[in-house]
Amino acid sequence: MLYFQFETQLTENMEQVATSDSGFRKSFYLCKSIKFSIRSLLLLSVFCVGMPLYAQSPIPGINISVDTASSPQQVATTLQIVFLLTILTMAPAILIMTTSFTRFVIVLSFLRQAIGTPQAPSNQIVIGLALFLSLFVMMPVWEEVNEVALSPYLEETISQEEFMDRATLPIKRFMGNFTREKDLALFVRIAKIERPKNIEDIPIWVMIPAFVISELKAAFQIGFLLYVPFLVIDMVIASILMAMGMMMMPPVMISLPFKLMLFVLVDGWHLILGSMVKSFVEI
Repeated sequence: MLYFQFETQLTENMEQVATSDSGFRKSFYLCKSIKFSIRSLLLLSVFCVGMPLYAQSPIPGINISVDTASSPQQVATTLQIVFLLTILTMAPAILIMTTSFTRFVIVLSFLRQAIGTPQAPSNQIVIGLALFLSLFVMMPVWEEVNEVALSPYLEETISQEEFMDRATLPIKRFMGNFTREKDLALFVRIAKIERPKNIEDIPIWVMIPAFVISELKAAFQIGFLLYVPFLVIDMVIASILMAMGMMMMPPVMISLPFKLMLFVLVDGWHLILGSMVKSFVEI
């Protein structure tokens, strides 16, 4: 309060001096610099007083240590947590590689390129549609996993090893229905394991790459069949434009409306997606 009274009085004196005689303007600016210095000292004193008060508050300590386990159960629990976190990080790859997602997303991408609209539908729509179609196809498999493996394990009626065996069996059966024998024999031979007698004898880490290769081949075959009718339209339009002497006209600009009209008239989405879903479900 005393500082502000002093500052007000000092300002009034400076204004009186400055207005009374123009020769005292230098004194006015000198007093103004003194005023700025007083403010700076006051602000610095506030920080100097506040720092010791802040230093009195305790700082939390951080301690990272590895303690010895008192029993094997503690070690097993820790390893289970690490294994669970590893599975969670690999969940997207597991979802893609062990389901019908690969075939759906590749076929939809080929369809988009065959029509001639690389940005419609967008990548988000293609991936979302492939994801929900995969969920629809895989729902019976996951229901079986929940019934025979997850529910008994949560009820503590089966062990963890038995849970893994029961959980992977429906998934291996699903993948086995769409895996070519040639691809499966390739990875069995590379893995140098005994020739399996049935699906149960095939390790999951051998079944997954064989299933992915088979799905890639099936998706590329479907993509080729999708390209054929649209390629015919492009060739017909290009021939007509050349016969008319319109060589500078891009055939894609003329053929795109006809390809869209053909796709809509045959109800392409219903035909393609319905056939793909039925190929998984009706087996």
